[in-house]
Amino acid sequence: MIDREGFLAFSATMKVQGIRRLLVLSGEADWSAQQALCLRQWLGGDGLFVSPAPQPGPYCAPSALKTLLGREFEHAFFDARSGFDVAAFAALAGTLTAGSWLVLLVPDFHRWLLLPDTDSVRWSESAAAIPTPHFVHHFCRTLQADPEALVWHQHQPLVLPDVIARPRWYAANGEPQAEQAAILAALNTLPPGVAVVTAERGRGKSALAGMHLRTLSTPAVVTAPAKAATDVLAHFAGEHFHFMAPDALLASTAQADWLIVDEAAAIPGPLLERLVSRFPRTLLTTTVQGYEGTGRGFLLKFCARFPHLTAFSLNQPVRWASGCPLEAFISRALLFDDHLPALSAPGPLNIQPVEQGAWEQAPDLPMAMYRLLSAAHYRTSPLDLRRMMDAPGQHFIRAHEDEALTGALWLVEEGGLSPALSEAVWAGFRRPRGNLVAQSLAAHGGSPQAATLRSRRISRIAIHPQRQRHGIGQRMIESVIARTPDSDYLSVSFGFTDELWRFWQRCGFRLVRLGTHREASSGCYTAMAVYPLTAAGHQLADREQARFERDTPWLAAWRDEGIPTANLPSEAILTEDDWRELAGFAFAHRPLMAALGSLNRLITSVELPLPALRDALQPQNTPLAVQGGRKALLAMQRQDVATALEFLDADRCRTLAEQVKNLQFF
Repeated sequence: MIDREGFLAFSATMKVQGIRRLLVLSGEADWSAQQALCLRQWLGGDGLFVSPAPQPGPYCAPSALKTLLGREFEHAFFDARSGFDVAAFAALAGTLTAGSWLVLLVPDFHRWLLLPDTDSVRWSESAAAIPTPHFVHHFCRTLQADPEALVWHQHQPLVLPDVIARPRWYAANGEPQAEQAAILAALNTLPPGVAVVTAERGRGKSALAGMHLRTLSTPAVVTAPAKAATDVLAHFAGEHFHFMAPDALLASTAQADWLIVDEAAAIPGPLLERLVSRFPRTLLTTTVQGYEGTGRGFLLKFCARFPHLTAFSLNQPVRWASGCPLEAFISRALLFDDHLPALSAPGPLNIQPVEQGAWEQAPDLPMAMYRLLSAAHYRTSPLDLRRMMDAPGQHFIRAHEDEALTGALWLVEEGGLSPALSEAVWAGFRRPRGNLVAQSLAAHGGSPQAATLRSRRISRIAIHPQRQRHGIGQRMIESVIARTPDSDYLSVSFGFTDELWRFWQRCGFRLVRLGTHREASSGCYTAMAVYPLTAAGHQLADREQARFERDTPWLAAWRDEGIPTANLPSEAILTEDDWRELAGFAFAHRPLMAALGSLNRLITSVELPLPALRDALQPQNTPLAVQGGRKALLAMQRQDVATALEFLDADRCRTLAEQVKNLQFF
């Protein structure tokens, strides 16, 4: 039961104090839903309901919540009874105004530990939902330690805590707050260059950008990952708001004295750098931590490349009062504080494994490792926290001096697929979850059995900023090599830069794949490298490295920068591997880019017209326009290859076609 008048009076006090709170409903699904609807009605009936199942409006699915960012809501309800999308949960909290409740629906705590979490399918690389006991235990422990978070258990009354005396809070009136006013004054006298304003959510950085725009008498342009998220900036900028999407702005000839980039860390670094270079003055605003997974690494990784950058920060909340219980809880539950402790003088280095059980036995250790990983990689997000806690096949290594953490390394088990499944992956008939590098070596490389080998992929490695360039990273890799007797090889996938490749090269890794399209997340070509550990691993590395080098001359034209291999002559002779690769493209679903080297060697071996194929192998060409679109065009390209193979050797072609087509039946 709950006292309606007492609850509403408590809520009114929250509004006066400018704070927001979390209320957790824990019990059977029907009971939680009934209480949530009752509370929604008491609070005005229009609180946003976020759930995977449709609800009376206003309603939003967790996956669609990002479309509402930049808006504000009073009260919200988040349905985590079957699965908990913690990134959406944190994002929702950031939209709530002062005085709001965030009501969270979860199973009974005792059952919750054992129940499969449907959200885990997104991040666990498992075929089906898995229980997430380490996260649930951590979340419940954080709740129990928080005197200002409320939990209402089924069959128990809801007890409201005593009201803590807080000063009366006054909402912003549209005029600059003290911190904002100081930054605006500095921006008005800023020489040509780049300025960045970082802040946690709710500090008024978008409002600040809009206020700055409103004061300008010269042209300015605004860009952001999504226009829908710039509502606050547009409101404060008024008629001075002129938006262009990042790619459209880059392709245009638009000129202005100022470029304003909202949520800059969500734009790929190379794209952002090209945008910044176009304008004499740039203001970047970004969230330094939160559900986007930006982290303070944005300052360390991206902003460090500008020698004359001016950095500002906003610390005082604008949309709610300082010390808001909801903000404090989410920061603790999702480890949003990624400040790193200062280190003393270097001491003896120790390197030790850390397993997932530490989340319950010694939680401070994995928490510190996650914070270090977050600080080093500004794409780290709550999904990484969930994966680190509960996904199967995760392993960790820490480097420390006494109790001071200096390095963290994260490994993921891969491979071990059946030979038949690995061949089906090679042919393009199957794409099971997970196994990033192992599957890629099968699906894009030349080894149909690559995914049968067992490997460990290095997912992340981070070194404390005060210990970088001390050789700790290389020593950690050496420790992994010595501690991984049950694997055929180690692997790593990374956005290719000369500096990163030099590091992996020093560690003994061999480059076996480099993509031909820049990834949207990093703006870099994806590189994959391996370190063989067994005879089978050496055989795989030799084969894939040789294939990579043999195809390099053909692939170079598809990239806009050089790659770290010697200038090799183009080979035109079709080998046994080429015939199998070409059959995989013609008679199965091998992608064109995976077979690019073999396809180029094919068209130099025959004088047939093969119009669709020859056109596709010219990187500067616009794809042929055919009825049926890309799917029909790809079918024509595959038929061209089949025609060429039959022309070269009809019997061999038929035999390979039958073998490849049978790979789908495993």
